[in-house]
Amino acid sequence: MPRRIPSKYLYDAKGSELFEQICDLDEYYLTRTETAILREHAADMASLFGVGAVLVEYGSGGSTKTRVLLDRMRDLSAYVPIDISREHLTQAAATLRERYPSLPIHPVCADYTADYELPPLVPAGRRVIFFSGSTIGNLTRPEADAFLAHAASVGGEGAGLLIGVDLHKDSQRLEAAYDDSEGVSARFALNLLDRINRELGANFRRERFRYVARYDTDEMRIEMALVSDCDQDVVIGERRFEFAAGEEILTEYSHKYTLESFAAIARSAGLSVTRVWMDEERLFSIQYLTVG
Repeated sequence: MPRRIPSKYLYDAKGSELFEQICDLDEYYLTRTETAILREHAADMASLFGVGAVLVEYGSGGSTKTRVLLDRMRDLSAYVPIDISREHLTQAAATLRERYPSLPIHPVCADYTADYELPPLVPAGRRVIFFSGSTIGNLTRPEADAFLAHAASVGGEGAGLLIGVDLHKDSQRLEAAYDDSEGVSARFALNLLDRINRELGANFRRERFRYVARYDTDEMRIEMALVSDCDQDVVIGERRFEFAAGEEILTEYSHKYTLESFAAIARSAGLSVTRVWMDEERLFSIQYLTVG
């Protein structure tokens, strides 16, 4: 088994900035396709939330796509963006407060896959969790099962989950999306080594690693890794790690789904798929799940 670092650690301030750049790339169809679906169907989505709902966003980042929803949702009682990068979260929340001065915004810096607490000022109301960008794909199937069950328990009876789910398609298109011609995806992955050096006192030399992204058709997932170009030792704190030439550090998965396979894991977590919106090419879906 290759060494693996959870993908959430890719998102320090620099990593979040690089990911925003990835979202603007021609090859990265996910963001523009999801945004187009939101723009076309946001009013329909908002009608399912009900009056006085609390919108909780997991992995909010710059909250760019969220604005499409917020522009059409006049009856929210609060918006709670949750993100692991405090600097990025604080900046995004300040921008949103200027744009939506009458909407209570309560940012939470936390790992949304773990236990966290909503701020005490968040009003009571139906919880709708927004999880965009097909981030569910970063989780293995068992992790996705556990995540959806956790989201259902956080939301409670009657809650909703609006989630972006990328769909299975040809490997050429997928690999281009995750290994772009400008090399931004590679810089995003290699930034992880810089972060480990800075925060954990390691001595990774990023020029000795290269980035790869490949689609495993059997597992229906993109696998992203940093590959050692030579035999080398790396020190992290007081520990020494040996890397052979060609050895990988797995940094991220991006699982793809069929509508049927995603509905199955939703059911196993106690969720029902209520509505599905897709683009004309059926590249991407936004799905509305309900608890109970």
